[in-house]
This record gives sequence, C-alpha cells and structure tokens, in this order.
Amino acid sequence: MSKRHLSDTEKLRRSRESQVYSATRETLFTQELPSSTMHALSLDWVSGVNSSLPVYVLQDHSQLVFLYAGANVGVLYNHTTNSQHILQGHICPISCMCVSEDRRWIATADQNEKSTVILWDSYSGIPVHTLFDCHSEGGVIAMGFSPDAKQLVTLGRESQQCVCVWDWTNETGEALWLAELSPEYGYQNHIIYNPNNSTQLLSSSDMQVLFYSTAERSLQYVPLKVIKLGDAATLELNASLFPHSTPEFCEMQKMAGGPLSPSVFHWREFRIITPSRAGVVMIWELSQDLDSNQRLSRDRVKIISLQEHPITVLAAIDNCIVTGDTRGHINFYDENMLLLTWFTQMNLDPIVSISFSKEFEREYLEDGTPDDKPVLGRNFVVSSSTSTVVHVNVERGTWRVLLQENCHPLHAVACHPKQPAFVMGNHRGALKVWDYQQKRTVRKTVVEKEKEIQCVAIDPQGRYLAVGFASGAVHFLDVNTLQSDPKERFDYPPDSISHMSFSHDSNYLATADVGKAVTLFRMQPTQWIYLARYRSHYKPITDLSFGVDRDGGKPRLLTLGMDRLLVEYDVEASDTGELVILRSVRLEQSAVPKCMTWYPPLGAEEFLVVASDQYKMKLFNSTAKTCSALEGAAALGGKELTPYYTLLEGGRNGKFYREIEDFFYYCQIHDQGLDSMETRQLSTKIPLTELPSLMRALAYFPTEQEVEDMLNEVKLGQYAETGEYVTDINLEELIKLYINHRPAFGISADELAAAFEVLCRADASKGEPRLRRDQMLELLQVQGEAMTEDELAECLTALLGLFEVKEEESPEVDFIKSDNVSQEYSLESLIPEEISMEIFTSQILGLPPSLSSSSSSSTTLSSP
Repeated sequence: MSKRHLSDTEKLRRSRESQVYSATRETLFTQELPSSTMHALSLDWVSGVNSSLPVYVLQDHSQLVFLYAGANVGVLYNHTTNSQHILQGHICPISCMCVSEDRRWIATADQNEKSTVILWDSYSGIPVHTLFDCHSEGGVIAMGFSPDAKQLVTLGRESQQCVCVWDWTNETGEALWLAELSPEYGYQNHIIYNPNNSTQLLSSSDMQVLFYSTAERSLQYVPLKVIKLGDAATLELNASLFPHSTPEFCEMQKMAGGPLSPSVFHWREFRIITPSRAGVVMIWELSQDLDSNQRLSRDRVKIISLQEHPITVLAAIDNCIVTGDTRGHINFYDENMLLLTWFTQMNLDPIVSISFSKEFEREYLEDGTPDDKPVLGRNFVVSSSTSTVVHVNVERGTWRVLLQENCHPLHAVACHPKQPAFVMGNHRGALKVWDYQQKRTVRKTVVEKEKEIQCVAIDPQGRYLAVGFASGAVHFLDVNTLQSDPKERFDYPPDSISHMSFSHDSNYLATADVGKAVTLFRMQPTQWIYLARYRSHYKPITDLSFGVDRDGGKPRLLTLGMDRLLVEYDVEASDTGELVILRSVRLEQSAVPKCMTWYPPLGAEEFLVVASDQYKMKLFNSTAKTCSALEGAAALGGKELTPYYTLLEGGRNGKFYREIEDFFYYCQIHDQGLDSMETRQLSTKIPLTELPSLMRALAYFPTEQEVEDMLNEVKLGQYAETGEYVTDINLEELIKLYINHRPAFGISADELAAAFEVLCRADASKGEPRLRRDQMLELLQVQGEAMTEDELAECLTALLGLFEVKEEESPEVDFIKSDNVSQEYSLESLIPEEISMEIFTSQILGLPPSLSSSSSSSTTLSSP
C-alpha cells in the first residue's frame, strides 16, 4: 500500500471522527453530510420492514425519528420530514439490532460465515467501529449495550452458543470475556444488561433464564433454578412432554404455564421479570452471590397469572411494567401488578417490540412525583408482526400509524414508463403502486382469486399492467385503477410464470413459465387475446425480451435458456395456436447464460449483452449471434489497462506479466520461422493465427468454439466502421482478451468427477464408475468437438510423456509430432482396458492422485 493511499485513508478516518464529534441530534436530517463512495449504487430509499426485529424510537421531541431494519440495511426514518438515512454496510440480512440507553449509538449484526457487527453514530449516521468474525460459525442472534454504552454483549447462534463481551470503544478486535453455554439450557435468543449494574446480564430461551456476572473480571453464568420442584410423578409427566429438557426446565415451564418470552431486569430492585406465552409473569428475587441463584427457594419466586392471552414482549420503565400480547394490546401495570392503563383499540397483530422515548412529554419528576410511583410520561413506538409501526402519545391517550410496510417477501416489481412510480407484488396477492418521488403509496389492491404473484410488467404506454401468477394465470389490469376485465384473465399455461415483457408498440405480451414454454398474447383491437404457447427450450428459461427491428420497426422476441440457447420468434407470423420460431442458436459451451439486455444503439449494429454464471458478460450481434468486444467496461475499473493489470497475478510488475511478454515476442519469432537465419523484424503485434497457442501457453485451454469467439471478437472489432477485418493483435489487446475470456475459477475436483461419471454413464448401484479404453477413444473422436485420429495421437503423446527428441533437432521443433513417440510403448501398455477416476486423473491427466478422491468443491485442479 502506497504512502499516498495511507494518507487518503487517514484523512477519511479523521474527517469521519470530526463529523462524529461535532454532530448533534439535529445534524443527520438538517445538514448535508458528504456522500459515501464505497458503493457502486447510491441507495435512496428502502421499502419494507423486517417484522421480526424490534423498532427503536431515537427522537421524539422536535422531530420523530426511529430505527428499523430492512433486509441488509438499517433505516433511520424521520417521520416528520418523510426522509430516510440508510445504514449500509452488511452483505447479509441484519439478524439483530440494539441501541444505547442515551440513543446515541446503534449496533447492527448479521448471520453468515463471517459475521459482522457494525456500530453507528445515530447523530451523524456514520459507522464508528466494526467487529469482524465475532461469531464465525453462525453469526449473531442477539446483543445489547451496557448502561454506560462502553461495552457490547453479543450472543452467537453456534451449535454450542457463545456469549462475548466487547470493549468496542478500543481498537482491539478481541473480546474482553467469552463464555460457552451448555446446550442443556436451550437455545438462548435474547440478552441484555442490567440497566443499574454494568457487571450483570441475563439471557433467556423459551425454557430457561441465565444470569451472568463479570464482577470477578470474567464472564460467569448460572441458570435460575428453584429448589422445590414438586413430586416425582409431576416431573416424570413433564419429562414425557419435553423429552429434551431436564426436570428443572420442565418445572419452570410448568410454573410459567408454557414457553417463556424474553426477560427483563427490574427498574430498581435486584429482580428479573420473566413473562410467558400463557400470560403468566414470574418475578425472581436474586442474590448477589452468583451460585445461590441456581438454588432459589420457592418463596423467592413470585408467579402471577396476569392475563389470558400470551405475552410476547415485556418492558420495565418508570416504575411500570408494560406488556404487549398476541391480540395487539398494550397494558401498563404498577409494581404490584395492578392495571394502570391500556391501549386495546389499535387493531394490531401480535406485538413484536415496544420502545419508549428518551424524552418525557412533561416534567413529572420535577413536579414532585415520588420516585416509587408509576410515571406515565413517555411516548412510545410499537411494532407488530405484520410490519405496522404505531406511535402512542401516553398523555393524550392517542396513537397514529407511522408505517404499514411490506412484511412479506416481494416477488415482483416493475417501473412505470411515464410516471415516477413502480408496482410491487407478493405471494399474498397484494399489489401496490408506490410513488418514488413523494415516497408514498398511491394505489393498492389484493387479487382475491389468484394469490401468488410471480411477476408484473407495465406496457410502454403506461396503460396496462400484466400480472403473472404461480398458477400460470395471466391477468391484464388497468394501471390507474388496478381493476381487470374478467375477459382479460387467462388461465391457459399450467406452469408458474417466470418472465413477462411487452413489445415496444404495446401490441404484444410474451411470458415464459417454469415449464420451459413461451406464451404470446396480442391486443386485438381493444382487448387482449391469447395467441399461442410453445415449449422452445429443454431447460429452464432464464430471460425473455422484446426488441425492435431497426429496418422495419417490427417487434423482435428473444428468449434465453439454461440450455445455452438463444431463440428468436417470428412475432408477426405467429397466429392463433401457432408460435413461429425464426432461429435458435447455441451461445455457450460450458457457461450458463443467466440474463440478457439490449445494448444501447450507439453504432450501426444491434447487440445483446449476455451475462453468464462464470462472471462474464459478452456482446453478441443480435442478427449473426457472433461475439464482439464489450467496450466501455474498462472505464469502470480505472484508466487504460489499470483494471486489467490488477486482475493479473502480481500485477503490472509481476512475474506472470513478464511471462506474457516473453510468450508474445516468442510468437513473433515462431511466425517468422524458428529456423530462419534472417534478421528478426520485431513488431508490436502478432498475427491472430498465433492466438490459440499463446492462450494455451498461458494455461487457458479454450475449446474450438471459444477460440472462434475470441478470433471473431478481434476480427470484427472495427468491421462496422471500416469494413475491414483485423488480422493481428498487440500486447495490450491480448491482455484484455485473456482477462475477459479466461475462466474466473479453475475446474474443481467435484466438477471433474461429475464429468467423468457422465462419460461413464455410471449407475450409483454399480459402485465406482469406470470407463473402457475403447469407449473413451470413441467418445473423444465422435462426441462434442470431435478430435481427429492425428489430434488424439498428439494429445495422448503429450499427456503420457512419450517424447523421443532426436539429437539433430531442437526440443521446440514440432514438439507434439506423433512420429516422435517411442516404439517401446503402446497405448495398450500405458492405459488399462478399464479406467477409474484415479487412473484418469493421475496417469492420463498427470494430476495428483489425491484429487481423484477429493469431495471438496473448493479444491482447484487448474487455475489461470
């Protein structure tokens, strides 16, 4: 890393620190903060809420700001100004969040093999610290800040769960303390600090509460247990109901009446309050002696049957106990569990979270209210299981809905061609039109007959909305009303719709389904009619697109499939019951095309951009279906050859680059004749005829079709402008060609084994697959890109090392001539009649024998 780069990084760090130190509560939504350049796309708005995670109110005074999660981002939403600030940094969906007591700091975490925890400043929206690989086995399931916000506790979701305490204010990447939890205590999914003591914590599962202490400068924990458990008959019965639980846990669930909900600490006393799904509340009188808490006497555990319906969330604040339940009701109780007030008319689904404002609506305590009396002075925000967020004004006894977002996954989206809006659909049959300028829903409906919406499309004129369903049905709706004519509801295809596209003139709609078929509809004259359906692919269709013929302005319909075929249809020649195929072309040999789009009409030719599963994008002439160069891609990575050099091992100054140069100039010598005694005429270019050999010398072994694609890419690169073919290539163009066409990864051992089994046509019941020698030779000369007898002899000569170099000639001269094979060997003596996987890899291909039995798909057999 250069000194200049280090300097830029240091400047960025100091700039962010300065912004954090100077930020106030009003900074984020009132001042223009520098935009981040870390992301390729600028995320402007998030529609939808992760309903399983809590919602936290951050400000509720001059402006109402709250935090929620959507997919892999956190969202700071200012309801007062209808604006968002997006916390972007996770690559996987956020699994849990927490905020500090003063609402200044936010922590977000995800679940993947390299779990990440990011800490944010809520005043500026800037990430201030990141914890990498903190729970690498399964990620983070829960976490919480200490009362002073200097420590963060994380609870992992490993097979044997771990609890880690972090001093996140320091740069160290190691946890302060760590404890491994015994699986006998159940799957812990909730953890918090005692708001009155930073050395005490609790976690809970649906059958056990654990109490933690760091008072001895280590993380120790004990399960809360009661000494008196009941008679043996009761324990035996409970063990039969909960076979994986110990008698103590069965007794705890018995006392609670059912599974436990997350516990909390008492606001003043050294107690833990545990609600249950049976409406019961257990209050544990704890002892400062850690071990004694796992031997609590029965009189130190109070059990109160509080309500009939399951309690889903409980909070303890301002001398009040607050519960939310499955009915969507919120109840306030005093310390003696006497009902103070309730909110039951909000029409909510089960409550997921309750978050209280930091500010009081009025200064109760300054008015002389006793410290031990309940204080109903804070507003709060409630979230439900269906992603509804409600703000409640406690003093006025009123509430208002802040968000009613998507709680179910979206499966379809389409942008309006003439208005700043797009349509969304899900598997519950819900359709919604959302204005992305005003950031609001303008229309919505629920399709009653068909539920599972798979895809939607809007015609170019913005009049019709086509909706495809999992049942195979296709409905045409009015975009402005979201209403449909019963005559324009079609149920012909029996397979789920996967793709939809309108023609440019809005006269045709084409759909593709999981049955590998294409269906065509036509507007005639004021009503949509069904034309035809045809199964044009033998593997799933990956994309479908309409284009425009430049010469006649007629619609062109193309589909792309996992069978590697690009199929074009004659739309205007198709009629009722007949969908006419114009042509079908195979685009790839090994890569699987995933999607396509039309290249902008910048030149005289029409092109398609096709992306594959091998991280490649290719530009194909839409008529001739030949591969051409994809210009402009280099600009995304830097100037000139900079992005290509970075993809070479060692870069521009590495050993591999020097080898490329050596091979490049050797090809010039080879073209002029290795035995020539004339003065060499070195040039900056080599003939295209040398390209295949040069690629193979660089450890990239293209098929004949791939060789043809590369040659066409170079030959036709300037044909549209000059009318002439290119016949040579320089070093810079060679490097681009090599980088663009070489495989992104080598061949894995699993892929090689799968290919060998295909050749063997192996039946799993026959044991180890084996290939007969004569069968292998026949396959190589008949199937795929068939080899001639001479080509096969040359390849086997090279692979088996059957060289006998004559003294009078150089080793480089015709190094694969078959007449150099030693007469002492024969094919039968070197290759057995039956070939196993190990013989194929080690004796024929010359690979290490261990690779033949490797089952790891990450084992690479070759790498460019």
